[in-house]
Formats: sequence, C-alpha cells, structure tokens
Amino acid sequence: MPFEPPIIQLCPVTADLVPKLLDLRLRPDQVRMVASVNDSLEEAETDEDARPRAILHDGEPVGFLMYDATSAGDVAQLYRFIIDEWQQGKGFGRAALSAVIAEIRREPHVSKISICYEPENMAARQLYLSAGFVEQGLDEDGEMIAHLALPPSS
Repeated sequence: MPFEPPIIQLCPVTADLVPKLLDLRLRPDQVRMVASVNDSLEEAETDEDARPRAILHDGEPVGFLMYDATSAGDVAQLYRFIIDEWQQGKGFGRAALSAVIAEIRREPHVSKISICYEPENMAARQLYLSAGFVEQGLDEDGEMIAHLALPPSS
C-alpha cells in the first residue's frame, strides 16, 4: 500500500497557538542543530520580514517553521524547521516542506529558496535533497547551504 502523506495546514502563529508551540520538543541529539521555538518567536517579534508558521495536523501543532521571502531579493530563506520529537518519522516534515514551498511559490519575485543545516543532520539533509534542494557548500559557520530553484510560474 502506498504511503499517504498526512494532511497538514500551515498557519500564521496566533496568540492561542503560542503555548502549544512552546511545548514542541526536538530529540536530544537535535537540540543544538536548530534554534528553539521560543527563540524563533522572540526573533519574529523584532524581525518584520520573519514569517512564523505553525504546522498543524487535526488542528494541533506538530511543528513550527519560519522563513523570510522579502529581505534577500529573489531568494526566500527557510531558516527554522522543527517537527516535534514524537511526531517525527510520520511524514509531517515532508508535508510541511511541500506546503511551505507552495506558499513561497506564490511570491512572484522569489526564484530560489535557500536553507542552511548542520551537515551531520542526516534526516534534514535527506528531506531537503529529496525535495530537490542542491547543496552549495558550507557557510562561514560550517552549516551546509542548499538551494531550490523555483521554475517561473506560468
């Protein structure tokens, strides 16, 4: 039987979602690889370009992501992506990545999505490569940079 991806919804972060988003946890081996939801939400309060999104399944948060599609010309930067430790391996990451790519594609000026991740984060690497991201090399912090070229919309 083929794998049916879970149905998720990306939605802007609202005050009622914040306590539930703050309950999201990474596996212990992932904690140093990505900023926390709390740190990300604090950053979003002062960065008008940040677009925080709750990843919902059946109305409940299973993850969080944040991107910027306005401050780098034609490049959108996906710079936070968290799936709760108890929800990993269920297809939520793949579904959320597809959803955020679709959301970013609606930005007419964006032709590329950029993401950085720790090179040893094999789960993230496999997810991004399977979605078509192409690794560009390491940045000055030792993180892998990967890009996804978006074809022009017709």
